[in-house]
Amino acid sequence: MHNYKYIDREKSWLTFNARVLQEAADDTVPLLDRLRFLGIFSNNLDEFFRVRFAAIRRLSLSGISGEKFLGGISAQQSVKDITDIVIQQQSESLRILNSIETKMGTENIFMVNENGISKEQEVFLKDFFIQKLSPELITIILNDLAEFPVLKDTVGYLAIKLVMKKKSEIRYAMIEIPNTINRFVVLPSTDKKQYVILLDDVIRHNLGSIFNIFDYESVSAHMIKITRDAQLDIDSDLSKSILEKIATSVKDRRIGEPVRFIYDQLIDQDTLQFFLDKMKIVSTDSIIPGGRYHNRRDYMSFPNLGRYDLLYKTNVPLPIPGLNLEGSLLEKISKKDYLLNAPYQSFSYLTKFLREAALDPKVTTIKITLYRLAKNSQIISSLINAAKNGKKVTVQIELQARFDEASNISYAEQMKTEGINLIFGIKGLKVHCKVCVIERIEEEKIRRYGFISTGNFNEQTAKIYTDVTLFTSHQQILKDITKIFDFFDINYRLYRYKHLIVSPHYTRSRFNKLIDREITNAFEGKEAFIKLKMNSLSDFEMIDKLYVASNAGVKIQLEVRGICSLIPGIPGMSENIEAISIVDNYLEHSRLYIFGNDGDPEVYISSADFMTRNLDARVEVTCPIYDPEIKQELIGNFDLGWKGNVKARYHSEKLDNKYRVRKENEPVFRAQLETYKYYQNKVEVFMDTL
Repeated sequence: MHNYKYIDREKSWLTFNARVLQEAADDTVPLLDRLRFLGIFSNNLDEFFRVRFAAIRRLSLSGISGEKFLGGISAQQSVKDITDIVIQQQSESLRILNSIETKMGTENIFMVNENGISKEQEVFLKDFFIQKLSPELITIILNDLAEFPVLKDTVGYLAIKLVMKKKSEIRYAMIEIPNTINRFVVLPSTDKKQYVILLDDVIRHNLGSIFNIFDYESVSAHMIKITRDAQLDIDSDLSKSILEKIATSVKDRRIGEPVRFIYDQLIDQDTLQFFLDKMKIVSTDSIIPGGRYHNRRDYMSFPNLGRYDLLYKTNVPLPIPGLNLEGSLLEKISKKDYLLNAPYQSFSYLTKFLREAALDPKVTTIKITLYRLAKNSQIISSLINAAKNGKKVTVQIELQARFDEASNISYAEQMKTEGINLIFGIKGLKVHCKVCVIERIEEEKIRRYGFISTGNFNEQTAKIYTDVTLFTSHQQILKDITKIFDFFDINYRLYRYKHLIVSPHYTRSRFNKLIDREITNAFEGKEAFIKLKMNSLSDFEMIDKLYVASNAGVKIQLEVRGICSLIPGIPGMSENIEAISIVDNYLEHSRLYIFGNDGDPEVYISSADFMTRNLDARVEVTCPIYDPEIKQELIGNFDLGWKGNVKARYHSEKLDNKYRVRKENEPVFRAQLETYKYYQNKVEVFMDTL
């Protein structure tokens, strides 16, 4: 037996983020999209430190080793290992950024700083600073303050050192880089050359204007950034509503414990020490030297400069064959199930479903779960419209959706005002399932329609997240969804579901049974295989179960985008398991579970990953697919991903993100592009039948 059974979860996550960084480094990725991937890498890292690293740091400071929860490594060692890896990755990201900027120069796009501004640009920036930037700046002189100001989480600051002429006195200050203005300022172009300067450097260029009341000899500015523990500490005051408790906890994040401090490594040592002392950051915290600029997540919104030739081609979302957005969806869904695969197909079908339900006189009730919503959500507008039309609308909205708490609180208050019945979940359980059911009176009887999804009902993320949604009028499945809403109301009762697999009560045991059946089939010489697609695989019990299946001869294919704590390909442990990750233009987000069942595959879509929280501590829904065409479509989708030989990397214990190498004479197969072609072909075939 291999001397250890699991890959450390945190290292696996950092390895996933390294795959994002690989996209930024890839010369075959369009140049401006490489900047976007660099921004995604940085944004991911921010969230990792705010949540996961913060939790491990809490364990470390408490003196608890945490080895049971961390797969055999102590919390103290994990903190050190993470810091070492991140320092290396930050260095690599800086190298990649420099390489990209060099390449941009060959495309006549130039990043300039305060030392490379022409006279014409000087005039433009002077007006820009006076009219737009200066009114937004918050500048604080620090020396004489009784209390050091609280630095905002993940906001960029310039640490200022003023050496005064009088007795060489030193004053320190800080300037908050405003997030109300795009960080990239596009300068007037000349001779077909385009120029961009960062807001940080515009501020540096105007330090003389900002500090002109001081008689200083020299002034310097270096960027710093702090990341805080984002864990919500919800108080137990019974007099407060859950809405009030979450709102208060979100506000308290601004003073959460620092978990990471990044600084420009060229900063003077006395300036760095001044800020570390004032902020009470000690050596046990993650203190990471960086380059001149931080908050590289801002590169996600780098201006396109009209250079669409330097961006991925936008694929127009396709229609679902046989389902017309201009006709009645409910009429079509009453006859058969339909599958939406976004962003390959248009997310508008989901909003159209709700708009139709809002207006249909025969619809009496709408029930839906909401987790993450778009800004100015069309989903919310449709639900409010339904309430105004006299429908009884019930919304379970998860107030503890990480980093969306404030937005969801705002939407909850808005819906409450409109008379929508709100459910705020169950103590100790996040509601992560994505389901909707409506009731319609047909021939004096209640008939249900609904949809079940692997992803959020969010029209913005639906443009870049791959997720599948089943539209159905299967009465027994929809009756099970109704029971889930009953569970929200009366959660001390254990409900039985005939078709859906529901966490926290049934998902683990049901998946164990499905795997056991494949094991039995393998022992009996029958066809036995398992194909699983998910975001993360980290639950040790489920990993052990897959090891048992592998040893029984079950062929297992895993498409795991993010964390994979399972070690594939180890003789005597996992030799029948192969695991890949696809990182490409879209974020792979759908969960798809396929079990061979001796030649009659069972197919499920789910909101749940194989993570302990999804199996045991959340309300999740896994839905069987009964329609033969949709079943084959989803199996085909999995196989398209599995054939990928461009953006697919192997999961391995080496954590080296080795690309799947094309075999000799094997054509290039980019899975996401081929999936889009698959749906294009479906539309063409359908049109030919008309």
